[in-house]
Amino acid sequence: MTSTIHDPDALLELGQALQQAGYRFTTVTPATHRRVNDRPGNERACDLRGVFGWSRPFAEDVVPAGMLALMRRAGVVREAKNGLFATVRASTIGERLYFHSAFPTRADDAVFFGPDTCRYIAALKRSMDTLAPPRRAVDIGTGSGAAAIEVGCRFPECESIGADINDYALELAAVNARLAGCAKLPTVHSDLLNGLDGGFDLVLSNPPYILDPSKLRYRHGGDMRGAGLSVAIVDAALARLNPGGSLLLYTGVAIVDGRDEFLETIQPKLAARRAAWTYEELDPDIFGGQLDCEGYEDVDRIAAVWLRATLAA
Repeated sequence: MTSTIHDPDALLELGQALQQAGYRFTTVTPATHRRVNDRPGNERACDLRGVFGWSRPFAEDVVPAGMLALMRRAGVVREAKNGLFATVRASTIGERLYFHSAFPTRADDAVFFGPDTCRYIAALKRSMDTLAPPRRAVDIGTGSGAAAIEVGCRFPECESIGADINDYALELAAVNARLAGCAKLPTVHSDLLNGLDGGFDLVLSNPPYILDPSKLRYRHGGDMRGAGLSVAIVDAALARLNPGGSLLLYTGVAIVDGRDEFLETIQPKLAARRAAWTYEELDPDIFGGQLDCEGYEDVDRIAAVWLRATLAA
């Protein structure tokens, strides 16, 4: 099944209405989301957070009539035996609101957003404080568009491109950009940087990094226990960065017997391009439940890491 927005203008108006209503929601991990929803009394939504944050079934009178009409125009509400469901979630980081896929994210074209996104945006904001203003940037695997939007809003003269292989992600990212007042942000269908011409002053990415047996696009990071895609992004970025350009990469890496295979793999690549780089563990232990899954039998932990690499000018 392919997801799509029937009327992007209606979804934009819905987002604006949520902002005007003072809506705020921090999306948690799937495990936390499931536990909270399983608590007695949380079977049905009783407010906007329950509808658009917790993805609970709701009755028509829970959502203001104007919002419900916008949901129907946008095609983001479905009917079930136990009530209506929003097919999108709305999460906030600071003052910005982002639409993404409803819980649970089982579809191959699901647009994921969660604690990783929050860490990614926080690290990006810190890095932008000391970053030379880029003229051209690209967010590989943009998803909701959060990073490309942050760059576009911080550097208004920059062409900040949101690139993804997921057309539904590109639809949502385009609406999210308009919500943030970054309407000129281009969204482009691209696998890594294929189909995009020219060089970049900034390449950024928060790619999938889990070894997923179902190989869902928003989760599966390929070989090397899910680090394969992150290595491919490093290769693509180093090949297309302009002199003085930077790569900012947030990803998760499997630590085996104290070794970081991802770091060991990219170090020679960075040295070959004489890149100045830093590498930081933002969180030493994420997605601990993944260690029970096939392919992780010898993994000590999964760490969230932040790579900043800059080519010589």
